Amino acid sequence: MQAVPSPTPTMLRPDGTPVRVLVVDDEPDLVEVLSAVLRYEGWSVRTASDGLTAVAEAREFRPDAVLLDVMLPDIGGLEVLRRLRAEAPHVCVLFLTAKDAVEDRIAGITAGGDDYVTKPFSLEEVLARLRGLLRRAGMAQIAMGTPLVVGDLVMDEDAREVTRGGYYVELTPTEFELLRFLMLNPRRVVSKAQILDRVWSYDFGGQAHVVELYISYLRKKIDAGRTPLIHTVRGVGYVLRPVERR
Repeated sequence: MQAVPSPTPTMLRPDGTPVRVLVVDDEPDLVEVLSAVLRYEGWSVRTASDGLTAVAEAREFRPDAVLLDVMLPDIGGLEVLRRLRAEAPHVCVLFLTAKDAVEDRIAGITAGGDDYVTKPFSLEEVLARLRGLLRRAGMAQIAMGTPLVVGDLVMDEDAREVTRGGYYVELTPTEFELLRFLMLNPRRVVSKAQILDRVWSYDFGGQAHVVELYISYLRKKIDAGRTPLIHTVRGVGYVLRPVERR
């Protein structure tokens, strides 16, 4: 699998350094995907698979936010929250809970958690919740980056706007994230598995046909009536390639 370059961070700490996030969960695959997505945002990430390790990591790492599973193999998420807040009262905590565990969600918020998402969840939702928590807490600010440009295709991430040849292109949130992933990797072939990991939820089940469907949506909006930018590399994936001027 090809390495994906890190983009300019969308948010930074007030001192200009990367946002720090601690991911705490005992599901290795979930931790791996969440960590990859957060690092892809340009953030600094550490992980822990149990509560005691999480407390130790937080003491050394001093995270701005913690993604915290309620059900852990040792002391549990609520106790981890209590210990974290004892040393860092203002750290943002986003709980990860089972879909049917209503009592866990209530307990987490009552105990002082800032927000929660239920498994299975969308990676876009996790990022949106984290950004909102950090912004409201004054622990991070939006980094005003330059637009992404590939040929005559321009994406303004801050305004969430896309144009091609100066004409506005209306995209759904999922189409926007898919195009953003392609634009961050111009001329680089990305696989369907990479796209699923980045744009859809971690347990999506590897439904590659959904990637094909959304690529077709993008082509209709981005390439219709124009020289194509999105190309299929059979057996490998897709690549966004600017039109070569002659």
